This record gives sequence, C-alpha cells and structure tokens, in this order.
Amino acid sequence: MNIEEFRTFCIAKKGVTEEFPFDEVTLVFKVMGKMFALAPLERIPSQVNLKCDSERAIALREEYDGVIIPGYHMSKTHWNTLYLEQLPEELIRDLIDHSYELVVAKFGKKLRGQWKIL
Repeated sequence: MNIEEFRTFCIAKKGVTEEFPFDEVTLVFKVMGKMFALAPLERIPSQVNLKCDSERAIALREEYDGVIIPGYHMSKTHWNTLYLEQLPEELIRDLIDHSYELVVAKFGKKLRGQWKIL
C-alpha cells in the first residue's frame, strides 16, 4: 500500500477529516475531532502512525520486527509506526480499522448514533 492508497482508505471512513495541525508535511486523520492516524508525507520509506491496543501493539512489534515499531513521537504504549510498503495491504487496512474503532469506542452511544458510526 502506498501513501495515497492509505489516505483514500482513511478518508472514506465515516466522520473522518484530514488536516495539517503540526506542520505542512504531517497529514493527520481525525474521526469526530480525535486523531486516529498520522502520515508524515516526506518520509522515505513511507511510514504512518496508528493507534493500537497496547497488548496487540507489542505482539505486532514482535511479529513484524523492524517494520512495525513503537510510535515515532507518540505514546509508545498506544501507537505504532508502520512501514507501509513492507506490510501486507490486508494487515494495514485491518490496523487502520482497529485504530479508528479504538477512537470511536471512546465516544458515547448518543454521539456515535448521531454520526451513525459503529
């Protein structure tokens, strides 16, 4: 998966916006105003940061040693950095969904219902 495919998959999700809150090269994806993915656009090879359940994050880092690492400039417990071109597309899509769902789960049922999310 390349960075444009990553962007397309993220932005297609319900309630998602994209912006550059930190600088002009770090694209941030938010669901209902809360961050679930970051993509530093000038990094080569392409990298992204995704939120992840802490136990799953550790397991992924062990299984994909050097390709999934603790989140760069993020909470190492709850964020992973992924090297996009070195991972199966299906796994990346699953991890984007997981990150999105973790953030949405924090919203109350009423708010999720208003946005018709999950």
